[in-house]
Order: sequence, then structure tokens, then C-alpha cells
Amino acid sequence: MAVTRAQQPVVTLPPVPVRTRLAHPALLLTGILLVALNMRACLAAISPMVGEIQHTFGLSATASGLITTVPVLFQGAGAPLTPRLTRRFGTERVVLGAVLVLGAGVLLRVLPSVAALYAGCVVIGVAIAVLNVSMPGLVKREFPGRAAAMTGVYSTTMLVGATLAAGTSVPLEHALGGGWQASLGAWSLLALIAAVAWLPQVLRTANGRGGAPRATSGEQPRRVPAAGVPAAGRAAESSLWRSPLAWQISLFMGISSLLVYTLVAWMPTILADHGMDRGEAGLVFAFSNLVQVAGAFLVPLLAGRMTRQRTLAVVMAALNAVGITILLVSPVPGAWVSATILGIAQGGSLGLALAFIVLRTDSVAGAARLGGMSQAVGYLVAAAGPVGAGALHQLTGDWNTPLLLMLVLAAVAAVAGWGAGRDRTL
Repeated sequence: MAVTRAQQPVVTLPPVPVRTRLAHPALLLTGILLVALNMRACLAAISPMVGEIQHTFGLSATASGLITTVPVLFQGAGAPLTPRLTRRFGTERVVLGAVLVLGAGVLLRVLPSVAALYAGCVVIGVAIAVLNVSMPGLVKREFPGRAAAMTGVYSTTMLVGATLAAGTSVPLEHALGGGWQASLGAWSLLALIAAVAWLPQVLRTANGRGGAPRATSGEQPRRVPAAGVPAAGRAAESSLWRSPLAWQISLFMGISSLLVYTLVAWMPTILADHGMDRGEAGLVFAFSNLVQVAGAFLVPLLAGRMTRQRTLAVVMAALNAVGITILLVSPVPGAWVSATILGIAQGGSLGLALAFIVLRTDSVAGAARLGGMSQAVGYLVAAAGPVGAGALHQLTGDWNTPLLLMLVLAAVAAVAGWGAGRDRTL
């Protein structure tokens, strides 16, 4: 049940570690940013290579579409497991493990086997799911007074990683001379760098055997909402799935992600099918990704300064609808305008959805539970977008029906965002 902040009960939890040199804010911020760079880069890097992968393995169009759909699907499937992992092992160790698993998945994906290709996609999806859920709670814990602003920083960094990966995959292929395998495999190095940068955060926590960080001398007690008490975790998680507010946040994230992933998969094709040169269509798509960075950074900052974010959520959904409408009625002449509007809307929607996780909860554990639910629901919904749009296009022979359906979903996102933007906590 949603409650106001004044109604939220609090209890005193065991002390948490005071920062050491290993936990210097600059090291922490560097680690967060490098982890965030990895969270979309390996997904965006494969998009320009799908045609070559299809040719290498003789895949059908449907099977090729699964290369981008499978990771999104497993981001949803893996999300509910993360709160249990963080309670068991601690957030720092879980993040480190997820980054290393992500790097292993990137390498598995480039082995000369179709089975390895899809297995790597599964591993990547699960690793990103763990990071997706872990990071909001970690940001809320480490930057309690600036959680929304820091959410904007790391969501922006995710999109920067995606933009860089999409733009450098082909040049990397030419520079390394090893085909698509060398280009995609190179992104495992970024995961390794992030793991090394994150290691000080693991070392600074005095871990009990297999459990949460152990208290040491000089630590200070803290007061948090009762929802953050580990003993109440299962009951709180169960009640969360019955909360209308939690479902509104999950639906806003799900539909916003569906619109993003559908256009990631099909926007260049839509433009090319209407007569635009494929090279220019790729530039329009890359420009839209670049503009997303501005939306992902600015919208969470605005959200953090507001008591209610209802209007902001509706504006993001409305901008999505405007951009999609331009693609529908004037795809080639309006391509650059549409790309600009969609970039702001999609980056802003992503940042706002992540900000809801920290703004609608009063504890680290609560943020982890809401992150697990919203991203499980969200990415399972989002996974249907690319496949569903492709199927509708194949059935109808044009892109009008998928785009019209996306307009309807943007309206649903506006309704969900209006509810999610209330000044309530879980």
C-alpha cells in the first residue's frame, strides 16, 4: 500500500561502514560511471552487425531479430532475483559479479556457434538485469540527498555507452580486422576495466561470511523505514506486487522501454522502406540516440526538484506520441525532427522511470524491491515490441499499423505516468 512519507515507520538498523580511502567519492563515482557504460554498450554494438551475423550463420529474419530480443527478455526474467542476491551477498559484490558475467557473456556471444550466440545473449541479459536493479538502490544509499540527480548521471552514461558502441562497431571491425567477432568481443575489455574500477568498493566493505557487510569500529547507526529491514523483506516484496503505485511505475517503465526497443530495432528500416538512403537512415538513428543523452540527464534533475512528477511523465509520453506521429505521416521529410523529439522523449522517459524507483521509496531495500518488480515487468513488456512490430509489418505489408499501436501505447504510458508521479512512497 502506498503511504505518505510522514506515515512511514522507521527503525534503527545496524551500523554501516564509514568511508575509507578505498571508498573515496571520486573512486565511487568512477566505478558507477564505468559500470553504467557497460549496461547498454554491448546491446547497441550488435545492431550494426546483425546483417553480417545473419549471413555468417544463415539465420532467418525472425531468428536474427531474436539476437536483440533475447537480452531484453532475460532482463525481465532476471530482475526478480536481484534483491535476494543483494541481501545475501551485498550490493558491491553483486555488482562486481554481474560486470564480470557480462564480460563473459560478450565473449561467449562471439564463439563460432549459433548456440553460443544465443547463450551469450541470455547471459548478457541476465547480467544487465542484475545491474539494472542493483544500481538505483546503490545510488539511493550512497547519494541520499542527490539520488535523482545521480540517477540522471548514470542513466546518461548508459546512453553515452550505447551511442559510442553503435557508432564505433563498424570502425572497430575494420581496425581490428577480425570481422564482427573481433568488434563485438572487444567490448569485454570495457567490462574488465569496469570490474577493476569497482573492486575498491568491494574491498572497503568488511563482509561477513556470505552475508551483508559487517559492522566495524567507528561506524554510525542509521535510521531507515521498516520496509528496509531484512526480516520484513519477503512480506514487503509480496505487498509490493499488490500495490497500484508499483504497477503504475512498472507499466510506465515497460511501455517506455517497449517504444525505445521497437524503434532501436526498426527505425532505420522504416526510414529506408520509405525511400531514405540506408546510410542517412543510420545517421538519423545515431542522432536520435545522441539526443537521448540530453533527455536522460535533464529529466531526472527536474524530477528531483518536484514534489510530484505527473506533468513531467505526461509530457514525456506526449513527446513520444508526437515523434511517432511524424514517422507515420511524414517519415522522410520529418525524419530529423522526429529523431530529435523521440530522442528527448525516450531518454527522458528512461531517466524518469529510473528516478521513480528512488523517489517512490524510502529505503535501499525498498528501492531494490521496486527496481526488481518494475524492471521485471518492464523488460518483459519491452521484449514484445521488436518482435510484435516486425510481425505486424509482415502481416500488413506496411508500418502504419505498428506505429498506430505505438501511439495507443504512448497514451497508456501517460495514464500510468500520471499515477506514478504522485507524492507517495512504497
